[in-house]
Amino acid sequence: MINCLIVDDEPIARQGMLEYIDQIEFLHAMAVCKNAIEASTALQSHHIDLVFLDIQMPKITGIDFLKNLNNPPLVIFTTAFPEYAIEGYELNVMDYLLKPISFERFFKAVLKVQAYLSLRLRHEVTQVENYFFIKSNQKIEKVLIADILYVEALSNYVILYTKNKKHIVYMSFKGMESQLPDGLFIKIHKSYIVAVNAIQTIDNNEVILADHILPISKSYRAQVMQRIERNLFKRL
Repeated sequence: MINCLIVDDEPIARQGMLEYIDQIEFLHAMAVCKNAIEASTALQSHHIDLVFLDIQMPKITGIDFLKNLNNPPLVIFTTAFPEYAIEGYELNVMDYLLKPISFERFFKAVLKVQAYLSLRLRHEVTQVENYFFIKSNQKIEKVLIADILYVEALSNYVILYTKNKKHIVYMSFKGMESQLPDGLFIKIHKSYIVAVNAIQTIDNNEVILADHILPISKSYRAQVMQRIERNLFKRL
């Protein structure tokens, strides 16, 4: 599932983009914004993979907004002005859609994004080291990524639960999150990250592992279910 953000100051354009997204099963509209200021807040509140970004907007243009993002998601420009195309591609946007946007052209653009994200995920999973070192109890220990069940936040520490041991590590939860490959782990709560392979059951708002039951918070439930549905067996 590709989580999308729509940013456009025109209500009709926003609605049209929403209708297109709703017709494609691998797209999900996480938020809709009418200017760059609202979009900045949305990027902080949601995990966004793809932004459909208008260029000519009041106060801050789409190009200036994109230039000021430190770690931008993928972007498709949606605009009525062809003259910004070269500058757009210099900013490494995935595509440049001219209004009025046909569904056929929209679909071609998002297929390109889907292919790119799939390739990047496979690369990240294959290239990641299968271990890292932590400092715990005055010792430096090697932890195999395949052995990790979940991570729990605890003030300025994290508790790292593996198949055979529990490690208490002095580091931030965000710091530990950055060490774990996205393709193998998923955040289910502001205080829990779980290895996808360790999940045995999802029951309402709980994730059940072999010997642990963890809560899924409301703010992360949709993201968790989207990740699980990628591997859901579907009867044809």
